[in-house]
Amino acid sequence: METSTPTPFEGDTATTRTASGQTDGAPSNRKALTIGAVAKILGREFEDISISKIRYLEDQKLLAPRRTPGGYRLYSQADVERLRAILRMQRDEFLPLRVIRQELAAGARQERGETASIRRAASVEAGKGTRLTLEELVDETGVRAELIKDLEDWRLVQPGKIDGTKVYDDTDREIIKACAELSRVGVSGRNLKVLRTAADREAVLLEAVVGAGLRSANHNVRQEAIENLESLAAACSNLTHMLLVRDLRKLTGED
Repeated sequence: METSTPTPFEGDTATTRTASGQTDGAPSNRKALTIGAVAKILGREFEDISISKIRYLEDQKLLAPRRTPGGYRLYSQADVERLRAILRMQRDEFLPLRVIRQELAAGARQERGETASIRRAASVEAGKGTRLTLEELVDETGVRAELIKDLEDWRLVQPGKIDGTKVYDDTDREIIKACAELSRVGVSGRNLKVLRTAADREAVLLEAVVGAGLRSANHNVRQEAIENLESLAAACSNLTHMLLVRDLRKLTGED
């Protein structure tokens, strides 16, 4: 049975000692860390980190710490930094584990502000994200308040409320930017209602497939359902795009 108490194999590994004899909370480059020590170090940045969550991420093949002959996990500096990157992708970009796994497999990531914003907006898993007032949204997107109101009337944008103030999230912002591009060629919110209806029907279809898992009280089952929903949504999006491409080819006489 694993505990967070240092084992004879690990020694004093919870923190790195400074020249004054104090500890700075940073993992040592030379000594391995127990799972409890890792949780303590990362707890300064991630309030919801726990030993069970670290184990879960290992079960999902995102981490692979080495083991002692007795079965104890030993985390290196690289393991801690990898875990930190995983937690930041979850917290800052709301990426599902499937996507995080792909990011890690692709090698070192570079911060991509605009791309991260779009991906955060596209995530089906609820998160804090950005909250903008109407005035802030107008300043950030350059879209007129009148157009935003029109998009709300046609349910293309669905703001929430905080303390009685209407607020918009990352998804609303990206939808507004996309609709603004279409409005420049005369496509109004009324014209886009067909897309809203299609999205509603697609959501009903996917809810029928993974709804039971999303309603589960078991965290692991719910997390798996969310990842499946992400994958299915991507597949539906790709199918819709290819069907559109085929129809557009007919319009141009190329099919």
